[in-house]
Amino acid sequence: MTKINNKATLTDDVMVTNVRNAIEHRATWMALIVDEAEKAGQDWETITRNAISRCGCFHGTLLSEQMQDQTSLKEFTSLFLHELGQKIFEMDIKELTDDKLAVEFHYCPLISAWQKQNISEETIEKLCDIAMDGDRGIGESMKHLQFRLGKTIAQGHPVCEINFYKK
Repeated sequence: MTKINNKATLTDDVMVTNVRNAIEHRATWMALIVDEAEKAGQDWETITRNAISRCGCFHGTLLSEQMQDQTSLKEFTSLFLHELGQKIFEMDIKELTDDKLAVEFHYCPLISAWQKQNISEETIEKLCDIAMDGDRGIGESMKHLQFRLGKTIAQGHPVCEINFYKK
């Protein structure tokens, strides 16, 4: 029996479906590259974590450059959590204060892609954590914010908990 429950509830929005499909395509690439690196005897986890972290830092720097107030979690949220992204991952903003942003994701198209490839739940959990290195990189590049990952769908929880705190 599977412990991962990753079912989309928003299924009638063409734009959301198209972007989810693009994200699934990217997740498929990631999994296949990881598989080929492992077959070649490479340290795929370190390589993948480093690359995804660099990507997060790149995007975090771009976000930072757009912000008028580098310390504002509310301004960060308006740039980071756009309306389409919230629909794609079926997000709920649980808390937004001057000091904390707490978001729950109820669906993940990356996990959907990995499940379609029949990847083991153990590997999905690891791939999910590696994918979160992008968000960790965003937090790292934002000098006044810190990222913390809570529970995840890949661990068998009903949501992923994404948190940013003011340093």
